[in-house]
Amino acid sequence: MGERSRLSDGVRAYGLITGMWIRSSLAYRASFAMTVFGGLLLSGLDFVAILLMFSRVGSLGGYALPEVALLYGLSATSFGLADLAVNSLGQLGRSVRDGTLDTLLVRPAPVLAQAAADRFALRRVARLAQGALVLGYALAAVDVDWTAPRVLLVPVTLVSGAVIFGAVFVAGAALQILVQDVAEVQNAFTYGGTTLLQYPPTVFGRELVRGVTFVLPLAFVNWVPAAHLLGRAYPLGLPGWAAWAPPLVAAGVCVPAGLAWRSALRSYRSTGS
Repeated sequence: MGERSRLSDGVRAYGLITGMWIRSSLAYRASFAMTVFGGLLLSGLDFVAILLMFSRVGSLGGYALPEVALLYGLSATSFGLADLAVNSLGQLGRSVRDGTLDTLLVRPAPVLAQAAADRFALRRVARLAQGALVLGYALAAVDVDWTAPRVLLVPVTLVSGAVIFGAVFVAGAALQILVQDVAEVQNAFTYGGTTLLQYPPTVFGRELVRGVTFVLPLAFVNWVPAAHLLGRAYPLGLPGWAAWAPPLVAAGVCVPAGLAWRSALRSYRSTGS
């Protein structure tokens, strides 16, 4: 009962804080619209680079353009959801250094919810929108027999991928409480991870694919379910049911991320200690 109440308090606190920042963002709507449009163009440069590659080659690692677009769209949309929701955790080290984390600790609301919602930036919806646009193109262009299970797999994959990236953000925030100046290390696994996943697993070495499948299971964000959709061989010869494993993987990575967060908070001794 206590955990359920704490979860409810966290959701409520997150909603109130993000609502405040959203109202602040929309106070100057023209400026906000221009910022989002600029962000949409900037984030789209990643896919422009892929288009330029395909202007010179017919396939990349054996994948045609619509298939790579599917990988890109699944990864970018999942990451866009996580980035919009909890990106503020990526700057937690700064809060530790300037002492503002202490103010979160004394408020009657879960610290994680407060830290995730702090300085919520609605402009990051541009990254999400750009990924969704590419995903929409890919879903229309790929040659897939769209049965009901395959249609269902797409939203399941997107939500699971967002949770996986969110867990990485939480784990990185825990590390920042302990070490502080490691934001770039976290970025290597979040922003770097989504960039890695935008390309087929066939262009990477086997050891790298093994690492992002069994150590930090980012492969379940898109590589594994996309292999099922496209009728391709699964990375590392995984069994067929692995395409439906992203929800289990997402739940699994949340456990160590949550434990790391709790451990980091217990070890925190205020700024300057």
